[in-house]
Amino acid sequence: MSDDERAIRQVVETWMAASKRGDTATVLGLMTDDAIFMVPGQEPFGKEAFAAASKGMEGMKLDGKSEIVELKILGDWAFIRNHIDIAVTPPDGNTVRRAGYTLTLLHKEADGQWRLARDANLLTVRN
Repeated sequence: MSDDERAIRQVVETWMAASKRGDTATVLGLMTDDAIFMVPGQEPFGKEAFAAASKGMEGMKLDGKSEIVELKILGDWAFIRNHIDIAVTPPDGNTVRRAGYTLTLLHKEADGQWRLARDANLLTVRN
């Protein structure tokens, strides 16, 4: 495994661990300033909207796992296809589970760090 592949896998692991802790600052540091997210039923949105949505999830418990199914590095760009399975439990205890695939583009920035630049999230509600 190359150093770049190891670093990209670490980005995914750090993202999941920080999300479970509710550590939005760490998650925001793992994305480029011009990051774009695409989810079904919404217009694409950026880092600022992601931060606002994360703030709205305060008090919720998140648990889950992420499995990289495919990873390809193309110079200072890379893509990963992930399968994610998460459960979000609000304070009222009604857990919502979502699962599915994402397609993520990462960019190796001037500081040598890989960061999420684009993300197409196809997770759907599961029973």
